[in-house]
Amino acid sequence: MNDQEASLDQLRRTAAALLELSPHPPSGLRLRTGDLSVEVDWAQPAGPAGTPAIATNGVAPAAVAALSAVRDAVAAVRAPLLGTFYRASAPEAPPFVALGDRVEVGQQIGIVESMKLMNPVESDVAGEVLEVLVADGAPVEYDQVLLTVTTDRAVDGCAQSFGGKDSS
Repeated sequence: MNDQEASLDQLRRTAAALLELSPHPPSGLRLRTGDLSVEVDWAQPAGPAGTPAIATNGVAPAAVAALSAVRDAVAAVRAPLLGTFYRASAPEAPPFVALGDRVEVGQQIGIVESMKLMNPVESDVAGEVLEVLVADGAPVEYDQVLLTVTTDRAVDGCAQSFGGKDSS
């Protein structure tokens, strides 16, 4: 599976999770693969005597919470300093993480060599590796995105918003 297919697969799974957690069917669903995006629209349920149920500013609280969860769905793991990025501890060793792997907070995902020092790079989020953006041995700048992770916050946020499944 190439990177684009993996991104599309992750996008599909995110949309499926949102739909599964919803208390009623959406009125619209849009998916994008360039820079990943999931948009779900829900029709507002009718209130007493058929009047629309309007929340503050016309937006349902559950929809606001769901949108926050989607916004948090993908996080970037960034280079902590400038240098050369290595995906593995040695040229013949397997990479620390690969596409689709689960990472935890504090787990080493690579090394940045700077001034002959090998500096471990650790993930600051938990989730699934969505995309590895830097090749092994490539130069990186400070704060450059090394990989993206589909975070657990998205699943947890949607579950809490809709009273659905717990991710534990």
